[in-house]
Amino acid sequence: MIALTLAQIAHAVGGQLHTTEPDTDQSVVSGVVDTDSRLIEPGGIFIAKPGETTDGHLFVGAAVENGAALAIVEHVVDVPVSQIVVTDVVRALADLAREVVARVRAAGRLKIVGITGSNGKTTTKNLLARILQDEGETIAPRASFNNEVGAPLTMLRVTDATQYLVCEFGAAGPGAIAHLAGLVEPDVGVVLMVGLAHAGGFGGIEGTAKAKAELVQALRPGGIAVLNADDARVAAMASIAHERGLSVRRFGTVASADVRAEDIETDADGTRCTLIIDGARLPLRLRVLGAHHVWNAMAALTAAAALGVDPERALTRLETVELAERWRMQPLGNDRVRIINDAYNASPDSMAAALRTLAQITGPGQRTVAVLGAMSELGEYAGEEHDRIGELAVRLRIQRIVVIGSEARRMFLAAVGEGSWDDEAVFFETADEAFDYLLTELRDGDRVLVKSSNSAGLRFLGDRLGESFS
Repeated sequence: MIALTLAQIAHAVGGQLHTTEPDTDQSVVSGVVDTDSRLIEPGGIFIAKPGETTDGHLFVGAAVENGAALAIVEHVVDVPVSQIVVTDVVRALADLAREVVARVRAAGRLKIVGITGSNGKTTTKNLLARILQDEGETIAPRASFNNEVGAPLTMLRVTDATQYLVCEFGAAGPGAIAHLAGLVEPDVGVVLMVGLAHAGGFGGIEGTAKAKAELVQALRPGGIAVLNADDARVAAMASIAHERGLSVRRFGTVASADVRAEDIETDADGTRCTLIIDGARLPLRLRVLGAHHVWNAMAALTAAAALGVDPERALTRLETVELAERWRMQPLGNDRVRIINDAYNASPDSMAAALRTLAQITGPGQRTVAVLGAMSELGEYAGEEHDRIGELAVRLRIQRIVVIGSEARRMFLAAVGEGSWDDEAVFFETADEAFDYLLTELRDGDRVLVKSSNSAGLRFLGDRLGESFS
């Protein structure tokens, strides 16, 4: 974090400063800000966030042992460290992030990009960060730091030298993106797609579309909206941008796209296509598995172009990316048995895309195996969407369908009902049972997809399989 005095921080968060020594309100703090006491470094700021299972106030002492110079708390803790007492530490975290980013922006060349969408946020964030990091100091979220805690923590990593801040915005419900994006008012806002991910919290896909459009509403005056021209609901957000006097740049496969993809081909080594950018035809070889990542790459390229980055330089950097993120289309295992661990997140759209990728990258003499778990947060759509994925797996001629967990059982039943009768589809209650089965079932030439929402925990099963067949 940039250097601020204790008094400046207290003012920014609207809190009451309690210091260990008198007249220390002008002491300067500039260390790491975090809610995890284990990650605090000397001179850092510990945010004592109450949680569902524990309370951050219990770890103020541990944070001080690691060198914390300040704790932001909701009540004074009997630990020898300066403390700022606020009514809500999560709100205080957001207020501090707003203040820090505003100061850096006012003093330098900071440009901010916000990214949202039902799928692809983390991959696009990583691809864009790879493009920008060679242009200047770039801050981007760790993992999927995109909620009311993770997004401000990312913002607070900016320094006086930061040129680019890439923010990923998730949404727990209506208004969440408006709140997070409103902290920084991005210069560029990327909307990837509107799908059924987390649709249960928005009352359906139209509610999801309205929530994603909050990013366009939050862009600063003169900003640029980067929109997926292939998604009708996203493309319609151009009207919001135009009403606000914002510029619009589009990516996709339609003729109106500013960055357009043609001749998309996928194999086990990645994806190839031709990109048309400003009339020039440029080849792209993306090492990240899956044709759907071409849209994420186009989004990153369009955002980078909006920031003035030369497209050919940007393409060269994209082609160095081998893995979007751990547990996202992550190749494991060996050449004989290849495991693709994509079980960090799942929605109907990403599940379908992963299954299609599995079918596309499996060659003659090889066998497709899909290890599938539940998709969470679908609300009233959960049953029919699990049915649809089970049916799709059969229609794609996936040769072994392994479904795990009671919440995903309808996926198995739908596969059987669609025509998977000869033991192609099997069901297990637990990942341990499925692991034991797969150890004896998998054979040379198998290409195995492990896919589920984070809550199903199959990413750890994917790791175990990858290690077993390494």
